[in-house]
Amino acid sequence: GIKSDETPEQAVFRELMEEVGLEEQHVEIIGKTDGWLRYRLPKRYLRYGNKPLCIGQKQRWFLLRFIGKEEDVKLDQYEKPEFDDWRWVDYWTPTKEIVFFKRRVYEKALHELAPLLFPEYKKRVDQKTKR
Repeated sequence: GIKSDETPEQAVFRELMEEVGLEEQHVEIIGKTDGWLRYRLPKRYLRYGNKPLCIGQKQRWFLLRFIGKEEDVKLDQYEKPEFDDWRWVDYWTPTKEIVFFKRRVYEKALHELAPLLFPEYKKRVDQKTKR
């Protein structure tokens, strides 16, 4: 998450280092979502023993271009790694593979950011809304 003394951009770079070992020079920011996207955890996923109780998240999504080398990705930077594997996938694949309660947020973020990578995507969306 974002610490109280951080900007969202600073948090992106800190989280990248903590979770996948990437430094600021390994990526460039292409864009970000206009606002915050939110999801709530279904009751069965709430961990009542944890303090504070997490009931969901609000997120600002960033679209990054990876300009490093694959060897720069290091999943074992910390004692309790968040990930144990990674792979390159098609842009839309995460919307099909993410847990159900996060799917709407993934779809919204990827649709909002898609025109930054696929200029023709914006044209298609604009044409549909004119009909």
